[in-house]
Amino acid sequence: MKRLLLGLALSLSFTASVLADVLALKQDHPQTYVVKRGDTLWSISSIFLEDPWLWPELWHYNKQLDDPHLIYPGDILYLVWVDGKPRLVKNIVKKTTENRDVKLSPQMRISDLNKAIPAISLDVIGPFLSNSRVVDQGLLERSPYVLSGREGHIVTGAGDTLYARGAFDNDAKVYGIYRRGQIFTDPYTGELLGIQARDVGAGKRIGLDGDIATLQINRSNQEIRRGDRLLPQEDRSLQSRFEPRAPASEIEGEIIAVEGGVSQVGSMDVVILNRGERDGLKSGDVMAIYQRGELVRDDVAEELIRVPDVEAGFLMVFRSYEKLAYAVVLSATQALRVGDKVKNPG
Repeated sequence: MKRLLLGLALSLSFTASVLADVLALKQDHPQTYVVKRGDTLWSISSIFLEDPWLWPELWHYNKQLDDPHLIYPGDILYLVWVDGKPRLVKNIVKKTTENRDVKLSPQMRISDLNKAIPAISLDVIGPFLSNSRVVDQGLLERSPYVLSGREGHIVTGAGDTLYARGAFDNDAKVYGIYRRGQIFTDPYTGELLGIQARDVGAGKRIGLDGDIATLQINRSNQEIRRGDRLLPQEDRSLQSRFEPRAPASEIEGEIIAVEGGVSQVGSMDVVILNRGERDGLKSGDVMAIYQRGELVRDDVAEELIRVPDVEAGFLMVFRSYEKLAYAVVLSATQALRVGDKVKNPG
């Protein structure tokens, strides 16, 4: 009997150890949580998990309910154990007047998808999802360009008419107007990763005479100038329902630029990585950020040596192009900067 109890204890200890390695709950985690307006998947998972990027492993789809993969303000999340593993489920039970647990029967629920809890705050990344683009140099150089405003005006804005010249697509009527921005290159290979096309406005083509088009400007973020480029408008719906997760494969990269041109990087800042879709990096992938180790002098060996990198935060990719990706810093334990490394968390 003692051997049986000892074996059972060791087995339970081993199981708990394995679970702790895979999915570690915070010691002060709640048993239930009521979703509030302003919550995100990252903030909710941070309440329960030591490693918030493991959210998909904690979340358990309840097939009894409509839209089991979406969470809305007012939803109640319950921490339960399924097959020996911690899981979060949504609205699984309700209390009767007799204080008995009763399973919920399927109910019809009409939900506004725009009110679903996003993975992260869209206030920070919205403009990059809807407007900013990364293109190759050839595409930008081949695209039509602003010739002038009506009556020869150098700059134009919303409500004005302008003339543009170039090879226009007969099927494209609405164009975004862009200005050449940063040039992104790989810090190690020197490869051109892409050119940032900054959104400055949009207009509708109302006439075409040879290679000269007339456009009515319906939106401008800043003054539109001669030489700004025109690209057919893309359908860019905001993807707010991706889940934070670790990349499917091992990826290592580097922060090569910071939006806004600042030198220091902190939480909720947008950064650009030298890795993209061809490397397996996708929207929703969470990466750990490592501050590059400093160079110190070894007086004994009489040489400079770089000390190990230090984990300094986490970021999540929200838009991935072929060769690079945009990401938002979710947390930073110390000041970050261009040149810091990123790799799989854990």
